[in-house]
Amino acid sequence: MNEPLILTIDFGTQSVRVSLFTKQGDIVAMEKEKYAPAYFSTQTGYAEQDPDYYYECLCKCTKRLTKKHAKLMPNVKGITETCFRDSAVLLDKEGKVIRPMILWLDQRFAKCEKKLPFLARTAFKLVGMEDVMAMNRRRTAANWIIENEPENWAKVDKYLALSTYFIYRLTDKMRDSAANLSGHYPIDFKAKKWYRKPDKHLKGQIFSIKESMLCEIVKEGHLLGTITVKASEETGIPAGIPIFAAGSDKSCETLGTGVIDSSMISISLGTACTVETTVTKYTEPVKFFPAYPSCIDGYYNMDVQIYRGFWMINWFLKEFGNERIQDVVLDEVEAETFNKKMMEIPAGSDGLLLQPYWGSLLDRPVVKGAVVGFGGSTTRYHFYKAIVEGIGYALREASEGFEKKLGQRFKSIRIAGGGSRSAEVCQVMADIFGLPVSRVQTNETSSLGAAIAGFLAIKEYGSQESAVKAMVRVADTFYPRTKEHHIYNKLFNEGYLKLYPSLKETYKMLWNFSQN
Repeated sequence: MNEPLILTIDFGTQSVRVSLFTKQGDIVAMEKEKYAPAYFSTQTGYAEQDPDYYYECLCKCTKRLTKKHAKLMPNVKGITETCFRDSAVLLDKEGKVIRPMILWLDQRFAKCEKKLPFLARTAFKLVGMEDVMAMNRRRTAANWIIENEPENWAKVDKYLALSTYFIYRLTDKMRDSAANLSGHYPIDFKAKKWYRKPDKHLKGQIFSIKESMLCEIVKEGHLLGTITVKASEETGIPAGIPIFAAGSDKSCETLGTGVIDSSMISISLGTACTVETTVTKYTEPVKFFPAYPSCIDGYYNMDVQIYRGFWMINWFLKEFGNERIQDVVLDEVEAETFNKKMMEIPAGSDGLLLQPYWGSLLDRPVVKGAVVGFGGSTTRYHFYKAIVEGIGYALREASEGFEKKLGQRFKSIRIAGGGSRSAEVCQVMADIFGLPVSRVQTNETSSLGAAIAGFLAIKEYGSQESAVKAMVRVADTFYPRTKEHHIYNKLFNEGYLKLYPSLKETYKMLWNFSQN
């Protein structure tokens, strides 16, 4: 084989995957290393991991791949890396990790008893963002560490996204793209720059992170650095291979499903579920919430996340399904029996309706999950299907918000993530949305998106349109069924959409109660 290859590094919540891609979008080699464990908990609700453990898992993958496929390595023209979001690494002045990182799944909250300046509080209150900004402060790992581990915070010289830390280990450069910095960081996503003096900036100050602690931001598709001699010894990857800036797992997944304009949406059914579309003009998905930079320079992703997403499926199977599941943080959903049984339950689960607020939303920070409509005939299979339907309703609500913002209707859906492995789940999503739902040639869509970004970086393709046309292929499509879609329309409009307004105050009371 003489054609150019891109090596992709894809850090998921449960495993890391290293792949070699051709410019036709085919994987010619792949190695996967599952984390054991995915995280550890020193207290209930905590989720922490040593970032160097992730790097060690990467090294195991790359050493196996480079040994097995040594003849292919001279064809590697570049590397791209994608990683799960919102998980920061704290480094001291020697570049050493200070403490285990707090993962995005972690449920701890800072108290934030020290108030923001009066003018900031007033500004947030005037625009109706007081609760949201308060939650963002409490959810920021930096604020929790400042309150609970001041001795560790005093050591912090750099506060890096996990993706940035891996780039640092591989290139000795603290650089990253804005597309990889989604999360609780003081960044202006529209400008793709850190807020100037972020600890004093109106929005930036809620994160309590100084400018000197942050990495250098590099444009997507541009050079981050090259594999150092030290990294080569650790990983087996030849020294000198360039690493190009790509983006987060969801951004790369959206590109990997072929969603490169606003005619389609990309649904990700992973540990967290998201709905995204791609636009050229910066457009906030929800008022006052950012669109994230795409892993392709010049584009943005409108993004709404269902925090716990298909984590709920694994939680349900573990707690109520008599399934032997050791961890609820999974990329792949092993629920074949439940998926088949689900299709025997009528659309709408015989009136069982679920709102999947097992975690906070950006614009609804103080919420709890709800299940209504239980009856004597309700079975665990009804509950299972109600979870899938509830996630679908939440994603549809977000996508319809996109449509209102953009002044247009979406024509189709591309679907990915562990949940999309199930044909039954894909069919339910098609029925809820009333749109055709397609899967592409591989379930490794984040890696595929990173590969597309890599081939664009090395100028193998002149545009993302030509790259996607050559590298992304529809494998199968699920079409909405008329009867089922009619039922879901009624339940969505007359039931689901009314739940939050009706339960808003109850959610708030229960959320506050659970925090005491």
